[in-house]
Amino acid sequence: MAYWLFKSEPDAWSWDQQVAKGDAGEEWAGVRNYQARNNMRAMKIGDLGFFYHSNIGKEIVGIVEVCAESAPDSTTDDPRWDCVHIRALRPLQRPVTLETCKMQPGLENMALVKSMRLSVQPVTPEEWRIVCALGGVDP
Repeated sequence: MAYWLFKSEPDAWSWDQQVAKGDAGEEWAGVRNYQARNNMRAMKIGDLGFFYHSNIGKEIVGIVEVCAESAPDSTTDDPRWDCVHIRALRPLQRPVTLETCKMQPGLENMALVKSMRLSVQPVTPEEWRIVCALGGVDP
């Protein structure tokens, strides 16, 4: 299993909207960055990810699961762009802020801290464990 982080501006697509999609999940569409697209192409069904509110809040608020592997993005006719589908699994008991991640030992090399603009990024198993502990959930 691999771990990921999905960033969304909550005024465009929020955790509550993701939760409302239920088990069917939602297409993680509209990504127009090659590295983020390649990350999605590497994902497998059952991989887990953090749901991060960017710009407003700047915090990890929940855990999602990849429920459909990479396929053409329905929001464009350009064949270069793919996306996965994700579904909400559970919220964190305590949101984990970007500031907390920057100060937490073991997270100093996390992509969220180092590559803050990348919208879909990998998370190492150790980073996953640390963030889950900070958020009050079992990894």
